[in-house]
Amino acid sequence: MNYSEKVMDHFNNPRNVGEIENASGVGTVGNAKCGDIMRIYLDIDEDTKIVKDCKFKTFGCGAAVATSSMATELVKGKTIYEALEVTNKAVMEALDGLPPVKVHCSLLAEEAIHAALWDYAEKNHITIEGLKKPKNDISDED
Repeated sequence: MNYSEKVMDHFNNPRNVGEIENASGVGTVGNAKCGDIMRIYLDIDEDTKIVKDCKFKTFGCGAAVATSSMATELVKGKTIYEALEVTNKAVMEALDGLPPVKVHCSLLAEEAIHAALWDYAEKNHITIEGLKKPKNDISDED
């Protein structure tokens, strides 16, 4: 299985690893089949609805770490509505592709963003048009 240079770079040098204390939104998703678990933290400006910061913690394979890293890069500086538009395809394209057996990792990245946005919307009693309740959400307290 061959990974692109960008996948290897984001796996070996992941961006935005960590947690955000008192995050505006937190989304945790997982894939029971492969065992990957991805958690994304969002810090969203109350007035502008722009993602000021985004961090992740992922337990999983290299593709899961790389897609988490790239997803956080893609949503930083975007409005919540623009962040909602970050798809698994956009994550894969930004990484110059993934092997077919690893596409599910980019789906987890998209789902984690959506789960974090859902958490933000619930905390703030708002509706984000186009956002659906995540099916793959793993809401847990460490």
